[in-house]
Amino acid sequence: MLELKDFWILLIPFLGTSLGAACVFFLKDRISLRTESALSGFAAGVMVAASVWSLLIPAMEQSADMGGWAFVPAVAGFWGGILFLLLLDNIIPHLHNHGTEAEGPQSRLKRTTKLVLAVTLHNLPEGMAVGVTYAGWISGNDAITMTGALALAIGIAIQNFPEGAIVSMPLRSEGVSKRRSFVYGVLSGAVEPVGALITVAVAALVIPALPYLLSFSAGAMIYVVVEELIPQMSSGKHSNTGTLMFALGFSLMMVLDVALG
Repeated sequence: MLELKDFWILLIPFLGTSLGAACVFFLKDRISLRTESALSGFAAGVMVAASVWSLLIPAMEQSADMGGWAFVPAVAGFWGGILFLLLLDNIIPHLHNHGTEAEGPQSRLKRTTKLVLAVTLHNLPEGMAVGVTYAGWISGNDAITMTGALALAIGIAIQNFPEGAIVSMPLRSEGVSKRRSFVYGVLSGAVEPVGALITVAVAALVIPALPYLLSFSAGAMIYVVVEELIPQMSSGKHSNTGTLMFALGFSLMMVLDVALG
């Protein structure tokens, strides 16, 4: 079970977001489109690599006793994650950065609130991913080690740092004060430890569901990458920058997972 002394692992991604949000106190009020493209590409690369090496491959390894059907939990969980994010995308009003029209149901929420909700949706599957790998480790699963769970948490924290800045800096340019922009950026990442704790609790109750939960988190993250990050990294005149940063993020997460896992 989750012990208080180990809770810090689940807080690592949240710390990355909070530190990134603090950039609003030190940087200019705006981030250039080229920088946003680079940061989005880096985040996408980390998330894709984490989905493959830290989630989908362990899910199939844990289902090896199914023989040729070992892919079933991975595919089922993956699609579960995709459809779950699709559902949230349609029932929660939110607005992507540089977007002109809000997605989801109509609401009277402020533009800034919708911007924060968009990033909160983005952060939820990341918290779930850290939670489910941690749950796999504390359950004694041979395919998941403590260093593997730590590697995933560190990788997501690294890509959360620029994401925190992407939240707080545009809010500042919208006229929100530096302090409130920082608070909104921090709150957008607060869903990560919450999602992690819920996932740990579910996995502890239903240990055989662990392969499904691993691939569920992978599907949710891939949905975010394709629906949000790839369009951001490919927009404008600096798509090559986003592509190169995607490769860098992918390589870094792959190295972390293999070296520490």
